[in-house]
Amino acid sequence: MERTLLLLKPDAIQRGLVGAIIARIEGKGIKLVGMRMLLISPETANQLYAEHVGRDYFERLVGFATSSPAIALALEGDNAVARVRTLIGKTLPDEAAPGTIRGNWSSHRTLNLVHSSDAEASAVRELPLFFAEQDLVEYERCDEPWLGAGT
Repeated sequence: MERTLLLLKPDAIQRGLVGAIIARIEGKGIKLVGMRMLLISPETANQLYAEHVGRDYFERLVGFATSSPAIALALEGDNAVARVRTLIGKTLPDEAAPGTIRGNWSSHRTLNLVHSSDAEASAVRELPLFFAEQDLVEYERCDEPWLGAGT
């Protein structure tokens, strides 16, 4: 089983899309193993977006991430990183396919509702920014046999 981070950014919360986004993730059979609502500190945002340092949009990205509450989700499932990335769609709203989270609801490069780990190595680096290992819950969903989990 693979774990990944999904961050519901301030615009997802302000626009009332939290439930719809989580429903899309859970409906795909991806298991929620941790959830936390928080105000992201500038230090955490800088660590999260470290690969964007020096780009013209970095300060806007950090400013937006720290502007209002966000929700961090720790997710688990077979090929979780790639499956979540497919569900959220491409970063730029005009490139995000209809039916994806960003394709349906996003309208701006920075205000694009969610952040998701882009690789397994990124998930390993990003998850501890928001969760201690003891904050993550191990359990079996009752529908896992029907979703092909672990097969």
